[in-house]
Amino acid sequence: MRIAPTIELTAKERETLERLANGRRTQVRVLKRARVVLAAARGLENKEIAKDLSLTREAVGRWRSRFAEKRLDGIMKDLPRGGRKPTKRAKHESRIVQKVTQEKPKNATHWSTRTLAEALGVSQSMVQRVLKANGLRPHLVKTFKVSNDPRFEEKLRDVVGLYLNPPENALVISADEKTSIQALDRTQPGLPMVKGRCGTMTHDYKRNGTTTLFAAMELGQGQVIATCMKRHRHQEWIKFLKLIDEQTPADLDLHVIVDNYATHKHEKVKQWLNHHPRFHMHFIPTSSSWLNVVEGFFRNLDQKRLKRDAFRSVPQLIDAIMGYIRNHNDDPKPIVWTKAADDILKKVGRARAKLDKSPTA
Repeated sequence: MRIAPTIELTAKERETLERLANGRRTQVRVLKRARVVLAAARGLENKEIAKDLSLTREAVGRWRSRFAEKRLDGIMKDLPRGGRKPTKRAKHESRIVQKVTQEKPKNATHWSTRTLAEALGVSQSMVQRVLKANGLRPHLVKTFKVSNDPRFEEKLRDVVGLYLNPPENALVISADEKTSIQALDRTQPGLPMVKGRCGTMTHDYKRNGTTTLFAAMELGQGQVIATCMKRHRHQEWIKFLKLIDEQTPADLDLHVIVDNYATHKHEKVKQWLNHHPRFHMHFIPTSSSWLNVVEGFFRNLDQKRLKRDAFRSVPQLIDAIMGYIRNHNDDPKPIVWTKAADDILKKVGRARAKLDKSPTA
């Protein structure tokens, strides 16, 4: 007669099992295994546990024995599955990976699962399984650019130094313009989201004018100073610098991080800065917008407030932008930069090395 092993739990094991058995995010199979073990620890027999948990006696006995033998590891890891090894996939996997990573199809820039399957004489499902297993997605591409600024390291260390070690008696401010924001009105009303269907909006639209957002984010508290103007010349930039001057404590220096847009370096701007010595301008390297943290704020504004809405006029668009900024400023969060300059330089160095080795370089 077979006797089920007795289960005795340590305090730590019991705590872990109870968390797994009641966790909302626990995988269902792990949740049931944890409940099996907890029931066994209470002294219940396998047939009672099987009835209570709607499982077979064989399944209860298997996970009870697995826990007795390997403890928590026994129920956290699946049993090895039977069946033949995928010999056909093993035969073609290297060819599929080599083809999709090293070659291009005729009259196309990338392979689809169908065209790749036809070229290699295998099934489309085989190609899909191999691509998924190797993390290859030929239908997707990401954009990037490695800065060629000759003063890249100098500018990077300057800006990252401000982020990580802001000077005393000063504010560090990230500033930029989001230009040509369009007031777009949809040609037809969209449909709301319902169960089983996402919301909809028409792909076409009517243009009702544009505005330019000038924004400056103070990193210590996360507050944003902003205004909208029709144009983005040096005259508007000087007006915005005056606004920053008015809305920040007069006894503090201002270290303003900006990009290399010509407006920011205009002769009239330099003259104005000479008369306002508390402003210290810091220019990020070219093609390095990721280094200017206000760009992240622009992205959130676009994704959360502008992209899915409709605006019948520029004033309506401006009201939406400024309303978003007021709401942000009601509960701002400090900006915490964590990446050291040396770590960034290593990553950029690896990217440059790969570009140098690229056959298209």
